[in-house]
Amino acid sequence: MQLVDIGANLTHSAFRDDVADVIARARAAGVQDIIVTGTSVEESRYALGLQLFSTAGVHPHHARECGPETIPALKEIAAHPRVVAIGECGLDFNRNYSPHPDQEKWFVAQLELGLEMGKPLFLHSRDAHPRFAEILKSHSVKTAVAHCFTGEKEELHAYLDLGLYIGITGWICDERRGRHLLELVRDIPRDKLLLETDSPYLTPRDMRPQPKARRNEPAFLPHILRTVAGALGRPAEEVAAETTRNARQLFRLHESGSSTAAHGPLAA
Repeated sequence: MQLVDIGANLTHSAFRDDVADVIARARAAGVQDIIVTGTSVEESRYALGLQLFSTAGVHPHHARECGPETIPALKEIAAHPRVVAIGECGLDFNRNYSPHPDQEKWFVAQLELGLEMGKPLFLHSRDAHPRFAEILKSHSVKTAVAHCFTGEKEELHAYLDLGLYIGITGWICDERRGRHLLELVRDIPRDKLLLETDSPYLTPRDMRPQPKARRNEPAFLPHILRTVAGALGRPAEEVAAETTRNARQLFRLHESGSSTAAHGPLAA
């Protein structure tokens, strides 16, 4: 099987000492491509330097840190062919690390950048429905993925009505918080489903044995695949082929060149 992990935070400090080994394990597990998530200007540059596919954006947690130089800097990074999306951008009304007006201002600015550059959007929403969907609708955003979807049925269908792809993580493997996703995932059309680890976060709780320090990594994506396939009542190989095809279509991976295994952090 060939898989695409559409969201891995390989710039996180948890990977600083062994990122090359992490990538090698992912490839050995059948994860052919990894899209490294950019969460700030600095992290987006670092993500690009890993020589994999990546995104360029500012997470809503960091919206208060944005200024006049933010969008031009993201635009410069996103011009590289290996940068396949704008984001992670969106709204997070759960932790509220940035004021809501700042979050909305820089969310809209990144949506406009994605539309200007013809890049898909890599979207974050937590406890921000329906405002999140309202902003997307007002900007006619369709080419995007609702990354790490953990919401309820109404929210899911609001995103599907907008034409969004849906990213499913190891949250679906959590018997405490993710049980509802085992049923909801059946509502996602076959051509809109994507898989991701959101490493190093969201380690599947039902993995045995659990990894050291509970660090998630892209090599665990096949475990998530098997859980999703089981919930759908379909062969894992079939779901793998569809989700890989969806990722390549959304992010135009065939147009961006092949990602190459990194031997450690490189200069962007």
